[in-house]
Amino acid sequence: MTQKIYEMVTKRILEMLDAGVIPWRRPWSVNGAVNWKTQKPYRGINTLLLMPGEYATFKQIAEAGGKVKKGATSHIVVFWKWLEKENKDSNEKEKVPLLRFYRVFDIKTQCEGLESKRQDETFEHDPIVDAEAIQTGYTDAPPISFLSGRAYYMPASDHISIPPLQDYPKAEEYYSTLFHEMVHSTGHRSRLNRPGIEEFAAFGDENYSKEELIAEIGAAMLCASCGIDNSTIENSAAYIGSWHRKLKSEPSLIIQAAGKAQRAVDYILNVTFEQEA
Repeated sequence: MTQKIYEMVTKRILEMLDAGVIPWRRPWSVNGAVNWKTQKPYRGINTLLLMPGEYATFKQIAEAGGKVKKGATSHIVVFWKWLEKENKDSNEKEKVPLLRFYRVFDIKTQCEGLESKRQDETFEHDPIVDAEAIQTGYTDAPPISFLSGRAYYMPASDHISIPPLQDYPKAEEYYSTLFHEMVHSTGHRSRLNRPGIEEFAAFGDENYSKEELIAEIGAAMLCASCGIDNSTIENSAAYIGSWHRKLKSEPSLIIQAAGKAQRAVDYILNVTFEQEA
């Protein structure tokens, strides 16, 4: 029965990809890093430099009557500033980009006397029992942190972090995100030792894309195995397509990834080949 579910999920993803790629998904509602005073999100490389939270400069903190905790280490925010410079050959002024930076502090963990200005919406959900059973049944799972704004698996420390259940409009998307990171974790050297997982941090390269493909197919399989609404599979197809546009020209790639995803799912569910047969 499980094998049939895997095949149905893989077939559905292929159909979705053939129908065209729909926009990138981010199923949780709480934003990442923002400026505390303006509540504007940081952009570009700063989204990788800063963990989710509210940040302010030393001046902004002081003007608001707060203070930075003793020993707190600031975080860098980078930006481009355009300067006017005279061209010696043409005697005309031209704009030259100059990379600059400034320092900020997390108002929650590094400051005193400031209150959060976030107005993020949260949602009430009852846990999905069968999905919870999959998480708890993953016997040698890595530690999991529940922090708003970002989902990832860190191979170096063997650790998962995802936004908590209340950050998602749909509970099903929370479990789909959790399962995605759980599948990543099966590739660790202490588990299935999947090639490429240790180089996972090479954002956007071929190894990264293949690993994302495995994780998202595996997440869809786990969702199907515990009866979660198949609408999550549509999001999975969008996510997969946005990572690896070569899928249409290399159809065997998704079949290979589906095989590795199935092995990862079997590992999480503690299913052996003999049991499945």
